[in-house]
Amino acid sequence: MPQLDKVPMGRMFIDDEMRETTLRILNSGYWIKGPESKAFGAEWAEYCGALGGVPCSNGSVALIAALHALDIGPGDEVIVPSHTYIASATCISMVGATPVFVEIEEEYYTLDLESLKQAITSKTKCIIAVHLYGQPTATEIFSYAEERGIPVIEDAAQAHGASLNGKSIGSFGDIATFSFFPSKNMAVGGDGGAILANKSIDLVQKISTFIDHGRSDKYRNDVLGTNFRLSEIQCGIGRIQLKQLDQWVSRRNQIAMKYLDAFSDLDIIIPKIRDGANHAWHQFVLRVNNRDKFIKHLSNHGISTGIHYPIPCHLQPVFSNHPQGKKGALQFTEQLCDEIVSIPVFPLLTDEEVERVIVAVSSF
Repeated sequence: MPQLDKVPMGRMFIDDEMRETTLRILNSGYWIKGPESKAFGAEWAEYCGALGGVPCSNGSVALIAALHALDIGPGDEVIVPSHTYIASATCISMVGATPVFVEIEEEYYTLDLESLKQAITSKTKCIIAVHLYGQPTATEIFSYAEERGIPVIEDAAQAHGASLNGKSIGSFGDIATFSFFPSKNMAVGGDGGAILANKSIDLVQKISTFIDHGRSDKYRNDVLGTNFRLSEIQCGIGRIQLKQLDQWVSRRNQIAMKYLDAFSDLDIIIPKIRDGANHAWHQFVLRVNNRDKFIKHLSNHGISTGIHYPIPCHLQPVFSNHPQGKKGALQFTEQLCDEIVSIPVFPLLTDEEVERVIVAVSSF
């Protein structure tokens, strides 16, 4: 019997329209700051229900630009969950502010309201709410922050196409940031990101100026800024991928529902969906005992896995001198990071591959 190819954690979508668009933009000679970037920014903002937005070079600098737009800097504290990709935390240090790490909800893995309340001080100037794995953050986070007059940045790098109670992710916070890294729910042919603003159209202009060297004219620089622009080719590819996003998220949900049904009686903890949420399923994350054995078992059955993420941000070496940089500071987060494992859920999975994943997990 022939050996089957290993089921990967992701697979790229490339079509003729993407190839033709790339060639058209190359031939135009208009490679930056042209019509594609303007159109992509407007179309992405409209899709997410935001006031406006701009594409930028990646999701990490989108967070830095968002903090800069909110005038966050030295002496300020920014609350962020520790269970997230490291960029959600290091962006805070990059602007000179201090990250304050908090717990996540035990069922949904997003920012925990009670932990947030305990972390707020007179120095708290911002909250970063991460829609981790594509799960929307609870609306209570945004309403509580608004009551306290604290701006919220939605880190939506994993939540393209998600919504909560009919409202699109990217339209809840003061600012929302996205990544279009190749593994994300939609991509731009390389690194890429976007920044959306919801409370003030002035923020859109402030962000646009910051990512273009802080200038109001070609050689007039009014404020401190740098080059965080996204190329015309990547914006053109992003516009094409955006047209596919809804059907891709629908397919991710179809696969996730098959997994949830198949794994419901197994001795593992399966993910839950928040009431009213359309989960984007960037990752499908299980919690298992004997994770190393589980990963080896799936590998032996030709199934790839991932761990998102094995080290909490507060225990990363970069934060070794942080007051929370020791074990025991965030007990649930630390326990979770020892148990989680991601299985393939990307939309280009075939039905046969989905069945192979189900058989492999169920036979553990």
